[in-house]
This record gives sequence, C-alpha cells and structure tokens, in this order.
Amino acid sequence: MSTLGTFIWSIADQLRGPYRPNQYGTVILPLTILRRLDCILEPDREAVRKLAAKHENPNRLKVAVRKLTGRDFYNTSNYSFANLLADADGLADNLADYIDRFSDDVDVFEYFDFKKEILALEKAGLLREIVKAFGAVDLHPSVVSNSDMGDAFEYIIRKFNEAANETSGDHYTPRDAIRLLVDLLFAEKDADLYEDGIVRSLYDPTAGTGGMLSLAEEHLLDQNPDAKLSLYGQEYNPQSYAICKSDLIAKGNNASNIEFGNTLTADAFKGRQFDYCMSNPPYGVDWKQYATDVQKERDEAGPYGRFAPGLPSTSDGQMLFLLHLVHKMRPPEDGGGRVGIVMNGSPLFNGAAESGPSNIRRHLLENDLVEAIVALPTNMFFNTGIATYIWILDNTKHPDRKGKVQLIDGTSFWTKMRRNLGSKGREISDEDRANVVRLYTEFEDADPDFSKVLRNDDFGYWIITVERPLLDDDGEPIVDRKGKPKPDSKKRDTENVPFNYNGSAGGANGELEVIQAYFDAEVKPHVEDAWLDWSKIKIGYEIPFARHFYKYIPPRSLAEIDADLEKQVAKILDLLREVEQ
Repeated sequence: MSTLGTFIWSIADQLRGPYRPNQYGTVILPLTILRRLDCILEPDREAVRKLAAKHENPNRLKVAVRKLTGRDFYNTSNYSFANLLADADGLADNLADYIDRFSDDVDVFEYFDFKKEILALEKAGLLREIVKAFGAVDLHPSVVSNSDMGDAFEYIIRKFNEAANETSGDHYTPRDAIRLLVDLLFAEKDADLYEDGIVRSLYDPTAGTGGMLSLAEEHLLDQNPDAKLSLYGQEYNPQSYAICKSDLIAKGNNASNIEFGNTLTADAFKGRQFDYCMSNPPYGVDWKQYATDVQKERDEAGPYGRFAPGLPSTSDGQMLFLLHLVHKMRPPEDGGGRVGIVMNGSPLFNGAAESGPSNIRRHLLENDLVEAIVALPTNMFFNTGIATYIWILDNTKHPDRKGKVQLIDGTSFWTKMRRNLGSKGREISDEDRANVVRLYTEFEDADPDFSKVLRNDDFGYWIITVERPLLDDDGEPIVDRKGKPKPDSKKRDTENVPFNYNGSAGGANGELEVIQAYFDAEVKPHVEDAWLDWSKIKIGYEIPFARHFYKYIPPRSLAEIDADLEKQVAKILDLLREVEQ
C-alpha cells in the first residue's frame, strides 16, 4: 500500500457532504498532479517568468526554457501554491489563471475539466482548505521519487474507481504483472541494452495511467543509466490520459509523445514504428461502435494495412490491438521490433477455421512472429480473476527460436497477498518473476513441466468435410448425371486434421498427402462408402495452451473409496447411537 497515496486520499475526507465518494477523484487526481508539477517548477519559477517577459513567441520561449531548465514544459503565471492563499477573495480566479498559463503540452487539466471543479469547490466553501492541504505536501522528486509517485497515483486511481464502481483494470495494470512483462520483453535483447548511449523507443497504444511506460523506463535505466528510452503512448480515457501525461512530463519525457484518442479509429502515430511495443488492452470490450471505421480502414488499406489479416468478433477487440502492435514493430531491416501484450484466453483459440481470429493467428504463426506465451496466475488483476496470458512477439527471432513457439506455464509462480485488492489476491514476487524469466531464457533446456517448445505448424489444422452417399429406398446410392454418388447432407461430417499428423512437418503446404493419409487411416476403415470433398477444406490455427500442460491424475482405487465409505458409515452410526441414548 502507498503511504503517500493513503495520505493524499485522506484529504478527500474534507469533501464529504457536498461531494459523494464517487466524485472525490475529480478533485484529488488533478490537484495531486498540479502539486507535483508545482513542486518541480518552483526552483526555476522566477527565472522562467523573466524569460516569458522577454520572449513573446511561444516557440522561442520553449527553447529558452529548455536551455535553462532542461524541461519542455513551463508555467508563466504569477501564482503558485506558495502564494495562492494570499488573496482569499480571488483564489478561484487565480487558481484558474495558474492552470491556464501552463505551456500548450500540459493540456491535462482540460481533460480533467478541472475549472468546473474549482467553481464547485468555491461554491461549497471548500476550495481554500483543499488548496491549503495540498500546499502542505512536498511532492518534489527529491522528496518523492518517480516510483513512489507512481505507487501513489496507482493507489489514488484504485480508490477512485472503487468508489465509482468502475472497471479499474481499464485504467492501469498491477505493477507486478508489468514488471514480468517488461523483463520478458527486454530479456532477448538485454545484451544490446548495455551499449553506451543507446536510444530505443517504446510504445503503448493503451497507455492508461502510464504504468507500463514508466516501469519499462526504470528497467532500462537500472541496467544502463546512459541509455535513453523514448516513450510514446495513446489513451482514450480523459482522466487516465491526464495522469499518464502528467507523470511522464514530470519525469522529463517529451509530452508531445503522449496523445489522446482511440487507437483503433485514429492512430496518433500513423507511419511510426518502434523498437518495443507493449499493451494490456481491455478484455471482452465491444467494438461495434467502431466497426464501420475499422472495416473501412481495412478495405482502403489493402493487404498491408494493420487489420488486413482478419477481424475478430465485434464483442471482443483484444485482437485488434494485437494486430495494431504487429503493425507498429520496427521492420527487421531496421533492427526489428518486439511486442509484449497481456490478453485473456480467448485469443488463443476463439473462432473456427478461416474465421477472423483464426486467420489472425495464422498470420502471426506463418510469419514466425510469436516467440513465447506465458500463462499468468489467476486472481492477478484488480478487476478480474480470469486466466490471463502474456504474448511475446519478435520479428527478428534469435536463430535458435526461429520457427518455434515457447509456451510457459507460470500459473503456479505466485505469492499470496496479505490483503486482497479487489479481485487481486495474488502477486508475482521478485523470486516468482525470476523463475518465469529463467524458464524463458533456458528455452529448450527449461523444465518440461513448466515449459514446452513447439513448432509453428504444431498449431495448424485442416477441417475436412467427409461425405456419404444419399441412398434410395433399396439402399443403393443415388447418382448424378455423371454417375457420381450424391452426398447425403444429413450424414455429412467434419474432421480436424492436424498439420503434424503422424509426425508430418509440411505445414499447410503438405495438405494432399497428410489429409489423404488421415482419411485412409482414421475414416475409411470405419465408413467404407465415405469420400472427401476437397473443395471444402479449410485451414485453421489454435493454441490449446492447457492441453499441452495437462497432467493425468488417475482416479482412486475402488479399495480406497470403499475404505472411506466405511469410515463415513461408521461415523454416521456413532452419531445415531448418541441420538438414541
């Protein structure tokens, strides 16, 4: 639990009455951010004001401020928390002036609609006390580290969402899950990350409050303090966008790299590709309202568009984000890109052969993009206890990994939390995380109880249609004009034929021989008059994760069961005797 977050949230007690608990966040969140920025700006405030008087052109002022402070953002107001309370009658107007005079890239208070809250606080007679309470908290980075500030943001957001009964998972991802994702994302390229002065780019299309971006940066800087990770993100929730952007601005990142908007309908970084991409998109979220725009883009963009491989069901948009990230990977000729994305189980197997989801999996596997899939423990997220998986994609796989996919069962690597946070009752400790990462790095030498390495074509299959003849009243086949038996639709059946049937490694290209061998061995001996309709063959891909880690547990012997029953009967008889007495 964040001590700072608890303290800041306690300020909300002063709002009780005029504000309901589900409204506290609309005040506490923006004021926390404003105070953080206020503390950062304080040491250079007077010098920046002088520069503002000297440079009327905003572009020139920005250059001058960056040269003076090393920051891209600034504020030219005469007000700050240090003097806002001096003018009691003008507090609301002066606070609004303070917000208005941030540089253009600090647009976060607009997305909080904070001016409306200022007026509401003043009307309720609460503005002075709330501003005073925040002014007493020192949030300068020398006092509150970026990591601690991130923990405080996370705590405040969770409290706000609990009060508002919203889906907190839409806004942020637990830090233990992010740390595992980051470790896996960087694991294969760790050697490269130690180079002096390296510059890498990281992109999150569902940035939320910025937790993934921040922790990825921390990971890289811990290994190589001279490295630079340029962070890019897009977020559609106004408050989450405001928090994400404020947090990254405060840490010295380029604010223009965080954009507001819906990634699926308006890619803010169209034409840009990145070294690393990561995302925890919302699970099972309906995208019907965007379907027309997405379909239009797919039709217009053609075979090289981001949604070209296929479209998932409109009831679940996870795989749209998966396709989007594939499109955002830096091309192999430019050094390649890696993707880490957290999804629930449905993208592994949903959709029949040649459906949108199956075609998306086919695109990923036939282009050798899937490097590893890790099953996470259940009850890991604040808003859901369902099974979740980390997918790692790479378009420049290490030679040992080419043509292969590693499945890792990480469901047993967890530590019980002392107190549940929503649905989250488990966390991945440092030791748990190290165990999962070790399984990944050991690859084909990893413990087979927890890691399986399969070929890409192990996940492919054909659906074949088996026909049987339509019979007349005498039991004879009815034939067409060409003398061929007519099929009986009531007896029609389908079979799934795996690409690797009988050890075949031909993939989709070995169709004729493998299907015929399967039919001859598995169908014909049981139904002599059957035949294949070669025109109806379909190709499908699925990843039956649980099947590969299934362990058969034999049932107890009859003797054991009888012994247990006798014990229970004896207990019941003893109880009956006591009642009779």
